[in-house]
Amino acid sequence: MNQIVRFTIDGSECMAEKGQYLVDAAKENGIYIPTLCNYTGIKPKGSCRVCTVKVNGRLMTACTTPVSENMDVQNHIPEIDELRKKIIELFFVEGNHFCPACEKGGNCELQALAYRYKIMAPRYPFAFPQREIDATNPKLIKDQNRCILCKRCIRGIQDEKGRTIFAYRKRSSRVEIGIDHKLGKELSDETAMKAMDICPVGALLVREKGFDIPIGERKYDKAPIGSDIEEHNVSSK
Repeated sequence: MNQIVRFTIDGSECMAEKGQYLVDAAKENGIYIPTLCNYTGIKPKGSCRVCTVKVNGRLMTACTTPVSENMDVQNHIPEIDELRKKIIELFFVEGNHFCPACEKGGNCELQALAYRYKIMAPRYPFAFPQREIDATNPKLIKDQNRCILCKRCIRGIQDEKGRTIFAYRKRSSRVEIGIDHKLGKELSDETAMKAMDICPVGALLVREKGFDIPIGERKYDKAPIGSDIEEHNVSSK
């Protein structure tokens, strides 16, 4: 039998199964903790650090931290909000993101978080890295300019035999995620679509497919990111 523990997030009492990851436990309690690298059904890695919270006074990633009895979590405080804004801004300046020309606009989680945290312009200088667009795969286009190295595709996309299709290549500031040439040629249409959907930004695009949903009618055009969780919290009280 699973043990239920009590803990608090920003002073609100919550309950969850002992050992459940904090970001999931918060969601079940109607509290939104933002994240970019975490994805339901995939083992968390804590890559992006956007879900950083304070647990009993210590900074920890909510996607990799299991809940325990009497845990005191600070999620929505000025210190944490400012930290998240800095991380989001760094993602923008480290890559080449031009939202008006991106197919993922309106469905992009990075863009949606920038709106949520009211980021008008980054405080850091743009790096403007020279990155190529990989169009060698017959099913997918990999735009390295938009990739935030969250590893969702690496962790979540395998072929029918369980082999990883995406992997890191190069090193240091030149590191990028590439598509295995041999396995990539065998990608099914279904797996290619899953790869595009699992990417939080517009780094993976299925060839000859776009604008199925017009701009203005997309997910985050209609409601801010996290609002579905927070609305559930309000309605359940």
